[in-house]
Amino acid sequence: DYVAGTNHSLPTGGTARWASALRVEDFVRWTSRVSLRGDLRGLARAGAAIAEHEGMRFHRASMEARA
Repeated sequence: DYVAGTNHSLPTGGTARWASALRVEDFVRWTSRVSLRGDLRGLARAGAAIAEHEGMRFHRASMEARA
């Protein structure tokens, strides 16, 4: 139980029907990273136009400030 073997932590509230036991991945924070090269200003202009159209003015301002 303490060194090797199966995980004994089971889901509660009836979720065991569709969920598995807890895993290490349940406690890991996953992040993504993107690296860009090339025409960043052009990409920012296109993204800013989309953000403006969707009403996300702070997203637009962020793209304009970073380009």
